[in-house]
Amino acid sequence: MLGLRTTIYKVPDLEKAKEWYSKAFKTQPYFDEPFYVGFNIGGYELGLLPDENPPHLKTANVLSYWGVDDIHSEYARLLSLGASLYEKPQNVGGEIVVAAVKDPWENVIGIIYNPEFKLP
Repeated sequence: MLGLRTTIYKVPDLEKAKEWYSKAFKTQPYFDEPFYVGFNIGGYELGLLPDENPPHLKTANVLSYWGVDDIHSEYARLLSLGASLYEKPQNVGGEIVVAAVKDPWENVIGIIYNPEFKLP
């Protein structure tokens, strides 16, 4: 295994999701086609796929955490953009704090403040 490369979120409205994720992650997609929208987030791929037949309920059995410098302000900012509460910021040991929100399409977006994390 070489490590995480891509996180994909399925959305029923690719255009609205592209706008929302551009604001949420403060960047524009580098790849923008009707079948896939890709963002480069610090060297990692955030992808949006159209979901023409979304399930009634989405599951949170896989959770990716995106690194942030200030978890409380990022958490509040995502909520102000229309995300909904999933997990409030909580300390999980040492200085590491995690939180999660749901995007407007019920995908869970995890965020993490981890001063111990270092890129290889």
